Amino acid sequence: MRALSLAVALLAGDAAAQQATDAIAPEIGAFEAQAASAPVQADEWMVVAAHPLASRAGARVLREGGSAADAMVAVQLVLGLVEPQSSGLGGGAFLVWYDAASGDLTTLDGRETAPLHASPLLFQDAAGQPLAFMDAVVGGRSVGVPGTPMLLAEAHARWGRLNWADLFAEAHDHAAQGFEVSPRMAASIAANADTLDRFAATRDYFLPEGRMLKAGDMLKNPAYAKTLQTFAEEGPAPFYTGPIARQIIRAVQSAPETPGTLGALDLAIYEVRERAPVCAPYRGHEVCGMGPPSSGAIAVGQILGTLAGHDLAAMGPDSAEARRLIGDATRLAFADRGRFVADSDYVPVPVKGLLAPGYLQGRAALLEGPDALREVQPGRPEFDHAQLRGDDDALELPSTSHISIVDRYGNALSMTTTIENAFGSRLMAGGFMLNNELTDFSFSSHEDGRPIANRVEPGKRPRSSMAPTIVLRDGAPVLVLGSPGGSQIIPYVANAIIGHLDWGMDVQAMTDAPHATNRFGTYALEEGTGAAALAGPLRAMGYEVQLQGLNSGLHAISLGEGLQGGADPRREGLAIGE
Repeated sequence: MRALSLAVALLAGDAAAQQATDAIAPEIGAFEAQAASAPVQADEWMVVAAHPLASRAGARVLREGGSAADAMVAVQLVLGLVEPQSSGLGGGAFLVWYDAASGDLTTLDGRETAPLHASPLLFQDAAGQPLAFMDAVVGGRSVGVPGTPMLLAEAHARWGRLNWADLFAEAHDHAAQGFEVSPRMAASIAANADTLDRFAATRDYFLPEGRMLKAGDMLKNPAYAKTLQTFAEEGPAPFYTGPIARQIIRAVQSAPETPGTLGALDLAIYEVRERAPVCAPYRGHEVCGMGPPSSGAIAVGQILGTLAGHDLAAMGPDSAEARRLIGDATRLAFADRGRFVADSDYVPVPVKGLLAPGYLQGRAALLEGPDALREVQPGRPEFDHAQLRGDDDALELPSTSHISIVDRYGNALSMTTTIENAFGSRLMAGGFMLNNELTDFSFSSHEDGRPIANRVEPGKRPRSSMAPTIVLRDGAPVLVLGSPGGSQIIPYVANAIIGHLDWGMDVQAMTDAPHATNRFGTYALEEGTGAAALAGPLRAMGYEVQLQGLNSGLHAISLGEGLQGGADPRREGLAIGE
C-alpha cells in the first residue's frame, strides 16, 4: 500500500492556496504533500473536496472502513461550515453513485423545490417585468425547500457502513471549537458584505461588530454545532417537520422587505427522488450523469456527441480549430437547454431525442466550415408528442462545490452541491445559509405566447447546470468528476473529459488546463493563462472574445491500475488517498 498522499491545489504565486497549505501543514505529520503539478496516487481509496478540513474528514471515514456515501456525509457537513458561500444544509445537491457490488449506476435528486404558493409571477414586478437578478436573490422570496439534509440521510441509508452519528465528529468539533477562516471565505465575505449586512443573524456572524471576518480569524458557530447535534441524534426529520424546520420558516417569512411563502407543508412533503442516470457514448466510454431537472448530463452528452466525428486528439488543446468546434457544439447544446430542459416531473423533456445519434449528426453538420456559427437556434429533437416552448431567461451564477470519492470497496460517488449564489439568499437558520435556488427558474413565464419549460410552478424543481459525472468503460468507472461554476459547469466538465480522453491529460493536468468556454456566442478565455493565445485566431474566425477569470472547482479521480486524484488549483481543494 502506498503511503497516504495529499495534493494541495496551488497556483504559482497564489497566496490564498499557500495559506490553505500552511494551515494544514502541522497536521500532515509524516504524510507526503504534493503540489498540483502531479495527481495524487493511491491504491485503495480517494477523496477530493473543496477545503482541506472537509477532505480530511472524508479521509478519516474512508480510513476507518466507511463507504463513499459515509465519507460524503462527513465532507458535506464540514463544507457547510468552512465554505458557507457555496453549499450546506440549507441547499440542494445531485448525487451519482456507482455500486461495485451490483455494477449499477443510479442518481439521487436532492434539488430544492418551489413553495406551493409560488407562481410563474414570483420574480416579476407589478407591471409583469422580470426583477433585477440581485433584487430577486436577497431575502426569503428566493428560498426553496432544502434537499441536502434528506439527501445525506438517504445516501447513508442506502450505502452507508459506519454509524450515522460517527460521521459528524469533525464538523461538530470545528463548529464548537472554532476553525480558521480561509482566504477564499474571507474574499467572498468582502465581495458580498453589502448584502450580508441586511439581515441580523447573517450580519452578526460574518460581520461581527461591523468588522468583516479576515483570513486567519478563528470562527465558532455554536448554532451550527447545535443543529449538527440534533441531526446526528434524530436524522433529517427536524429539518422538515421539527424545530429546525420552524427556524427555516421563520427566517424566510420574516425577511424584511422580501419575505417568502415557504411554509410547514412545503417542508413536510419534500422527497429525494431516485432517477435513472443519463448516459451518452464517447470514444468507447459511457459518460453518465444527472438528468432533469439538471441539464448537465444532457448538455455534456450533446457536446461530446456533436464532436464525436472530429479528430480532436490530432488537433490538440492549443488548436483554435478544436476550440471552434468545441465552442460551437457547446452553443448548440445551450440553445437546446434553454428551450427544452426543465423538471421532467412537470414538463416532458425529450432526453432521448436530444441525445439521439441522428439528431446530433444533424447538429454536427452545422459546424462544417472554418468560421464561427453566425446564429445558433434550438433544434427539433424527436418528442413523444408535440411541444411548443419558449426560450428561458434564467441566470445561473457561479458558486457551488463538488465532491468526488472512491472507496476501498470500489464504489464511486460524484456529487455537486450548492446554495446557488454566493451565500444564497443571505438568510441564516440554525447556523447555516439558506439557498436562493428559486432564481434558477426563468423569471419570465412565456415568450411570444409560448410557455417556458423552466418557469416557476408550485412544488417544481428549478433547472440546474450541475453535472456530477461518472465515466464508464466496459461497465466500470474510469473517471469521476464534476465542478462548480454556474452554467459554466457544463463546458468545464465537457472540456475536462475531452482533455482526459482525447488529449491524454491526467486528472491533475485536466483540472489545471486553461479554460476556454463559449455558451452564448462570446468566447471566454481564462485570463493570465495560455488560453489568451487563442484570442487572435478565434477573433479571426468571427468570435467576440473576452479575457476573464474562469473560477472552476473541478475535482476528479481516475481509476485504472490505481487511483489518481486531482484538485482544481483555482480553489482551496485537496485530494487525499491511501
